[in-house]
Formats: sequence, structure tokens, C-alpha cells
Amino acid sequence: MAFLMKSMLSNQVKNLGLGGGGEEKKEENAPSDPAAAAGMTREEYEEYQKQMVEEKMERDAAFVQKKAERACLRVHLREKYRLPKSELDENQIQMAGDDVDLPEDLQKMVAEDQVEEEDKDSILAQLQNIQNMDMDQIKEKAQATFTEIKQAAEQKCSVM
Repeated sequence: MAFLMKSMLSNQVKNLGLGGGGEEKKEENAPSDPAAAAGMTREEYEEYQKQMVEEKMERDAAFVQKKAERACLRVHLREKYRLPKSELDENQIQMAGDDVDLPEDLQKMVAEDQVEEEDKDSILAQLQNIQNMDMDQIKEKAQATFTEIKQAAEQKCSVM
């Protein structure tokens, strides 16, 4: 119990600054100027800080641009597949200044997809699909479906 009281009282006395503590503060030995702490002159330190701020701004601008490009891609895909629009994507595009386009690689991919879809939608493509169909198999499926419908109708209707 005496040990506990002694430690509590000595800690309180140290906090009051009345002495009693053998520890010295380390902050007194450190220089107050951050430039001196970094080992630079004041002008060098200011130039360094200025460069750091400029680099951070460039990184932030590039990041915003990339986010806007991704949002543009998502908007394009939503339009293509008729999905609901997202306000978040539109806000990101507006933050980048509305001059955002898809990256070149993605533009090439989109162009290739559009060419493929146009080919599929053309009359020639439909004619080729007709040629590739197996008419015998289609006839068999149609007959099987017709017989199934006929049997279902006979079971449900007492007149037939």
C-alpha cells in the first residue's frame, strides 16, 4: 500500500513541475525550426514544401481524371445495356470538367464491340444464321412441342 501511495504522489509531483523527476524533456534539445531539423536552409525547405504541394496537386488531378474516365466507361456500359444511371458517375465526370473521354485502349474495344454488333444485326448475318440451322432438328423440336401441348390439352379437357 505504501508503494502505491508513493508512486501516485511522485507522479503528481512530477506533473506539477516541482522537480522530483530525473527525466529531462527531449524537446528542449531539438531545434524549433523545421528547416533546421531537416538539415536545410529556410529557403531550401520552403522550396521543398512548395514542390511537395505541387506534386500532390498533380497526383490528385491525375487521380480525379482516372476516376472520371472509369465513370465515363460505366456510363457508356449503362447506356449500352440500358441500365439505370448513377448520379455518382455523373458527379465524377463533372468534377473532372466534362472533357473526359474513354482511354484509347477502351475506345478501341468499344469500336470493335460495335462492329461485331452491327455485323450480327445485318441482314447478311441473319441469312448466314439461317443457312447454319439444322432444319431436321427444328422440325423434330416443333413436333415434340406440338405433341406435348396436345397431350396436356387432352388431359385437361374432357371433350377431346
